[in-house]
Amino acid sequence: MPAATETSRAYDAIIVGGGHNGLVAAAYLARAGRSVLVLERLGRTGGAAVSTRPFAGVDARLSRYSYLVSLLPRKIVRDLGLDFRVRGRTVSSYTPVERDGRPTGLLVGGGERRIREAFERLTGGKTEYQAWRRFYAMTGRVAERVFPTLTEPLPAREELRRRIDDEAAWRALFEEPIGVAIEENFTDDLVRGVVLTDALIGTFADAHDASLRQNRCFLYHVIGGGTGAWDVPVGGMGALTDALAAAARSAGAVLATGHEVVRIETDGRTAEVAYRTADGEGVAAARHVLVGASPQELAALTGDPAPEPAEGAQLKVNMLLKRLPRLRDTAVDPREAFSGTFHIAEGYGQLATAHAQAAAGRLPAAPPSEIYCHSLTDPTILGRDLAERGYQTLTLFGLHTPARLFTADNDAVRDELLKSTLAQLDAHLAEPITDCLALDADGRPCLEAKTPLDLERDLRLPGGNIFHRDLSWPYAQDGTGRWGVETRHANVLLCGAGAVRGGGVSGVPGHNAAMALLEKRDD
Repeated sequence: MPAATETSRAYDAIIVGGGHNGLVAAAYLARAGRSVLVLERLGRTGGAAVSTRPFAGVDARLSRYSYLVSLLPRKIVRDLGLDFRVRGRTVSSYTPVERDGRPTGLLVGGGERRIREAFERLTGGKTEYQAWRRFYAMTGRVAERVFPTLTEPLPAREELRRRIDDEAAWRALFEEPIGVAIEENFTDDLVRGVVLTDALIGTFADAHDASLRQNRCFLYHVIGGGTGAWDVPVGGMGALTDALAAAARSAGAVLATGHEVVRIETDGRTAEVAYRTADGEGVAAARHVLVGASPQELAALTGDPAPEPAEGAQLKVNMLLKRLPRLRDTAVDPREAFSGTFHIAEGYGQLATAHAQAAAGRLPAAPPSEIYCHSLTDPTILGRDLAERGYQTLTLFGLHTPARLFTADNDAVRDELLKSTLAQLDAHLAEPITDCLALDADGRPCLEAKTPLDLERDLRLPGGNIFHRDLSWPYAQDGTGRWGVETRHANVLLCGAGAVRGGGVSGVPGHNAAMALLEKRDD
């Protein structure tokens, strides 16, 4: 925590929130010679992109909330000189299923020949694999054209359309519900479900939702890095935010943790930011304020009208295992199955049923979820003893569990949902997952579950929404401004996930808010 004199001076920029986007903005601005103060409510920086040891007495440093990297541009890593690396996953996904009374599944990974053979074993022919190749060649072309625009001023809609230069792709991704494209291209229910899952991460929507919020979610999940690949952060997600904090500090930014911002007052030219700490209250002044918190929090701090309520729709479960469980599908090595995304109850029909049940106010009878094992790709997050003994981490992300389902009794509903979610996993295992759980120093199973309401409480994510609000199209619309970070106050910018082109671990809103500020001419 800085001394009082460090927060009482006037700054070029005050950044509200020390999550990864706020730290990106701080590092860029400080490297450009601006004086920067970051005010973070919690006792550490990092926000949702942190690594922690959640299990008492156990030397396992897990990515507790966000856990994979795709949307972070290499440009930001290079510009800021970050000591941060990612590793690719050799397997994209494994989806178990029972057909004709026998356990089988679809393993996507291990090279083109193995993938083709896996499709043929599952579907009995070549058609579905050929459709898969065509579809993802299309999304790959879109990714190559769209991803570089994320760190440029917002293109107009028609400008982005011309840049993509593929009318069929534009129609499939930007104009019609993604369910149309999935049903036009694929016939197998399991394959359809695997494709659809990228449209539903943290997004409560049906494949044919007229709002197209599922399309926006799908788009951001297939354009990362210009390829759509999702990589493992070496050292856990905290390695990124630790590197960003170090970059910001070394450039001269002041990072003040334990400082909760309670009010922003601005006349459009200068601003005062009021905060409180364990020792009392204070005010800091600046020419500009960048807000890494949600649009709802921004409105509360400035006294502006509140935006539409946001709602999250996920269950996040962290586990530490003594060993990976054996699979009922003996044709697949568990080390391969869990090193990619392990889809559970995510057939196309299952996803539609789960959405309909949740929309009717009930927990899905077969909760869909997906799992991956960080430690298979990056064992550095485990202490040497655990790694030598074969311990592994599992991260589970559940879908179609909107915050509204937990409001009556969050603890009871969490327990019920966790039980049924693990039961869906157990249906594909040769041994219960609970038999594989490690124990902490107090003899308790190493498992923790977070609902949207837990995330709202712990991280102030509005409604537990991991994107702060519905994801936006990556082009300019009325009121979005040049960079997508502007607000109704000339010297207040939004640098968090709720900015246009925000969401995910990307640093894009932080970069864009810094660029917008650096373009300004201070009078």
